[in-house]
Amino acid sequence: MGKELIHTTLHIKGMTCANCAAGIQKHFTSKGLHKSTVSFSNAEASIYHSEKWSIQDLIQEVESIGFNASAEAIQQNDNRLEKLFAICLLFTIPLFAHMFLAHDHFLQNPLIQIILCLPVYSIGLIHFGKSAVNSLKVGIPNMDVLIMMGTTAAFAYSLTGTLMNWGTTEAHQFLFFETTATIITLVFLGNVLEHRSVKQTTSAIQELSAIQELLATRETINLKTEQIPFKQIQKEDILIVNSGDKIPTDGVIIQGTGILDESMLTGESEAVHKTQNNRVTGGTILVDGNLKIEATQVGEETVLSQIIEMVKKAQNNKPNIQQLGDKVSAVFVPIVLAISALTFLVSNFAFNISTADAIMRAVAVLVISCPCAMGLATPTAVMVGLGRAAKSGILVKGGSTLEAFAKVKHIFFDKTGTLTTGNFKIQKIHCDSENLTEVKKLLYHLEQHSSHPIAKSIVKELKGKTDSIQLNEIQEHKGKGIEGKWDKHHYFLGSYTIAQDLTEDYSHSLYLLKNNQLFATIDIEDEVKANAEQSIQSLKLAELNPIMLSGDKKEKCIALAKNLHIKTIYSEQLPHQKLQRIADSKELGTTAMVGDGINDAPALAQADVGISLSSGTQIAIQSAQIVLLNGNDLSKISEALNISKHTLLTIKQNLFWAFSYNIVAIPIAAMGLLNPMWGALFMAFSDIVVIGNSLRLKTKRLSS
Repeated sequence: MGKELIHTTLHIKGMTCANCAAGIQKHFTSKGLHKSTVSFSNAEASIYHSEKWSIQDLIQEVESIGFNASAEAIQQNDNRLEKLFAICLLFTIPLFAHMFLAHDHFLQNPLIQIILCLPVYSIGLIHFGKSAVNSLKVGIPNMDVLIMMGTTAAFAYSLTGTLMNWGTTEAHQFLFFETTATIITLVFLGNVLEHRSVKQTTSAIQELSAIQELLATRETINLKTEQIPFKQIQKEDILIVNSGDKIPTDGVIIQGTGILDESMLTGESEAVHKTQNNRVTGGTILVDGNLKIEATQVGEETVLSQIIEMVKKAQNNKPNIQQLGDKVSAVFVPIVLAISALTFLVSNFAFNISTADAIMRAVAVLVISCPCAMGLATPTAVMVGLGRAAKSGILVKGGSTLEAFAKVKHIFFDKTGTLTTGNFKIQKIHCDSENLTEVKKLLYHLEQHSSHPIAKSIVKELKGKTDSIQLNEIQEHKGKGIEGKWDKHHYFLGSYTIAQDLTEDYSHSLYLLKNNQLFATIDIEDEVKANAEQSIQSLKLAELNPIMLSGDKKEKCIALAKNLHIKTIYSEQLPHQKLQRIADSKELGTTAMVGDGINDAPALAQADVGISLSSGTQIAIQSAQIVLLNGNDLSKISEALNISKHTLLTIKQNLFWAFSYNIVAIPIAAMGLLNPMWGALFMAFSDIVVIGNSLRLKTKRLSS
């Protein structure tokens, strides 16, 4: 039996796209580390290795292909992109402006253009060049290779042509310095805007543990109390929890009773009554009551810590989505290089053209294939798509999310807080018709004296709809119900516990007894969000398969699914079961998950696209790629889908126009007929078409 592998997590700096992560992972695999996964979104590598590998060895492997790695979290400079873009823009504006100025203007001077272009090209070389070289090292050329190939060719062509014809009017035929600067600056702009969209919706993964950063009240040996942080809680510590507090860690109740809201962990919509010897879970909320608990699991042993670990593993094991532009680059780069090399060979040897002219023709091919339009194809469309989504209250974490969501086939929905509001309302009252008014009066006035979440919802619903009555001898029994007297009659309202000797029907939410006889039964339901049914139908029309995935009880899930016309239901699912359902579904097609609770976080991270509500927990928001600012408006999911589909369509259209330009221009350059004026015109036209097509996405009517 083989030795157990060691697990190491490395924090990586320098990745600029999903291709970088794929390249590092490919490098690890080539070194025999087959169980390694690299996450671009988390900037982490999860590696399983034998004892022969030290952490320093693993770090050296990462650094050998041009990235920085550390066993500790690396501080990322969030403002670096913005600073580089600002510097490039400062030099690019006057350089670009020369195209619209008179021939005798000082900006037409080749030396001035070299001085303006050099800082921009140097910044691009350092930033994009490093990424390009890294991608070539691991055999997966990305968009940065295309950018550097084109900008370097344009800069070298311009510099060589200018120096060879210095002081002559022919020097102006070789001035493509503005092309170099414009490409670098515009790609920086796309990166900056995408980076900002990500920052709006996410933060460091350490925030997943923020819920545990609380102070617990511990009872000391001399029966006094002290405040201690979560990390200092020890097994068998006695902890005191009061109404409104979070349970600090997993434990067992040794004294007191309370009503707990466990919905964020279990998905169960109704609060749960717990008393002595019942187990409680860290992170759940004590709605009402006072408890003493004995800590049984602490630190990494708690359920919450295990869920956080599941989220991290799911994120690390999630494949990085390679954007369409990078896929095209992987094919386009070798083709253009081959055409350039062929141009040199044919010109020099077949047509006896001088070596210098043959080199200039070969470089001209690289210049004219300069990916200005292609470099703009993806970022401009993504930029507009992200902006349109944000304007509609949909925050999207990056362009790859838009591309992935456009291809979704299966979409899973959590129930409580996602399809429902989390508020309760009366579904039906079962009683004799002449007693209905009396039952409503009793419901309203009895529940006014209870702190249970269902009681508060009933009071809110019936407020102003019943006459006032005077109740006497009111008494609440925790976990059972509330009793009182009115008009010489005794009433008791509560769960099935109070009526189990009177009926075998336990399917109702509340039972009302009058003088110890069953007087009425009440069905309570979690209120469905206003447009939930319409939103589900819209997704069906878009050929998506909606599925309910909930931790709530089977009967409740079936009832809601029937109302919303959802055919597939998975109920009473624990977090690890939800995660497995998503993993299985991904085998059948691209999968999305919509949820808002801690129990949804692993599934949100596992799904190709996780969608969270802004009202959800921090862990759910962190785990998702799309956040809906208005969590009550589920129609935003369909809108996000339409924006994603049209963004992907726009990217494909942009790439078509960029390719069309290259198909026309490359043969002209290869034949030595590159006229700078026509080359600039072609390039400008393709750029205008691409940018214009992307801007059209801002106002175009979207349909599924």
